Amino acid sequence: MAGESLIPSTWRTDWIAFGCAFTLSVLGLLTMDSFEAQNPYFVRQIIWLCIAVGIFFLARRFDWRILRRTNIAVALYGLATALLILLFVLGHVSRGAQSWFSFGAFSFEPAELANLALIVVLAKYFSRRHVEIGNLRHIIVSGAYALILAIAVALQPNFGGAIIVVAIWFSMVLVSGLSRKHLLAVIAIGVLAFAGLWTFGFHAYQRERILAFIHPLASSQGVGYQAYQATIAVGSGELLGKGIGYGTQSTLRFLPEYQTDFMFAAFAEEWGFLGVVLLFILYGVLFFRLLAASSRGATNFETLFTLGVLFYLAAHFVLHVGINMGLLPVTGTTIPFMSYGGSHLVIEFLALGIVDGMRGYARAAHREELDKEFSGGYDR
Repeated sequence: MAGESLIPSTWRTDWIAFGCAFTLSVLGLLTMDSFEAQNPYFVRQIIWLCIAVGIFFLARRFDWRILRRTNIAVALYGLATALLILLFVLGHVSRGAQSWFSFGAFSFEPAELANLALIVVLAKYFSRRHVEIGNLRHIIVSGAYALILAIAVALQPNFGGAIIVVAIWFSMVLVSGLSRKHLLAVIAIGVLAFAGLWTFGFHAYQRERILAFIHPLASSQGVGYQAYQATIAVGSGELLGKGIGYGTQSTLRFLPEYQTDFMFAAFAEEWGFLGVVLLFILYGVLFFRLLAASSRGATNFETLFTLGVLFYLAAHFVLHVGINMGLLPVTGTTIPFMSYGGSHLVIEFLALGIVDGMRGYARAAHREELDKEFSGGYDR
C-alpha cells in the first residue's frame, strides 16, 4: 500500500534460513578449531562470522528494488570485472593462484563478488526477456556476461571458481525457459570449449588432476593424493565419527587444506554418517527456503535473483562434496558457510540478507508493476 513502509520489519526475517546458515557456520568453526590449540583460522573466522551476520541484518533492512535499475546492475558488474582485472596487477599470490587482495591478516577474493554481480545482471536481463528466451541471441548475450567473468577467474588460475560462474549462468538460463534445441547447442558448445581448454588452456597440473579423477589409485601418492586422503577421511568417520578433535587424517595433516577445500571430509571424519545427514538436512532446508522465497517474488527480477542465489550456493555445495567424496576432480572450492574465508562468508550472508529484504515487499504484483518491468520503467 502507498502508506506502507518499504523497509522490511524485523518480524519478517526468515529465521529458519538464517538459523540453518548460522548453524552451518558454527559447525564449520567447531571442525576448524579441533585440529590445534593455537589456530589463527578459528579466531579470524569468528571475526568474519560476526561481520557477516551484521551485514545480513543490515542488508535485510534495505529496499533492494534499486537493483532492478539497469545502470545499477551494470555498475555492479563493471566493478566486479574491474576488480578481477586489477588482481593481475595488485593481487596477492598464494598457493600458485593470484586470487586475493591482501590487507595484512585479512584478504578479499573478488571472485565471490563477481558471482553476486552476475546473478544481479542475469536476473535483470532475463526478467525482461524471458518471454523471448527462444531467441538464441539472448542466450549468447547472457553467456557473454558469464564468459568474461569465467575467463578472468580461470586465468588466476581458479578453475573451480570459473565452474561456479558457468553453473550460475547455465542454471539461470534453464529456469528462464531454454528450448531443447538450444539446450543441446549449449551442451555441444560446452564440450567444444572443454576440448579447447584441455588442449590450449589447462595447465599441466589441471590436466593431471582430471586424469587422477579418472584413475585415482594410479596417482594416490602424486597428484591424486588430496582426493585419496579425502575419501579415506570421509569413510573413516563411519556411523558416529571419531569425535571433535580426533580426526586423524586432519590432525596428522594427511588431509591438506582441511579448513577450506576439504572441510566436508574433515567434518565427516569427526562427525560420522549421522553428522553428514544433519549437514545435508541443514543445506536441504536452506535451499528449500530459498526456493519457496523465489516463488513469492514481487516481480520476475526478485524470483530470478533468489533462484540465482540458490544456484550459487548449491553449485558450491555439490562441487565441494563431490570433490571430497572422490566423485569430481579436485578444483579447490569451499563449502558454503562452513569453510574458512571471509570473502565467501560475507557474500553468502549478504546474498541471504538481500533475499530476506526482498521478502519484505513481496506481495501479489500489481499490473503496473509488471508493466514497469517489461517496459523499462526500472531502467531509470
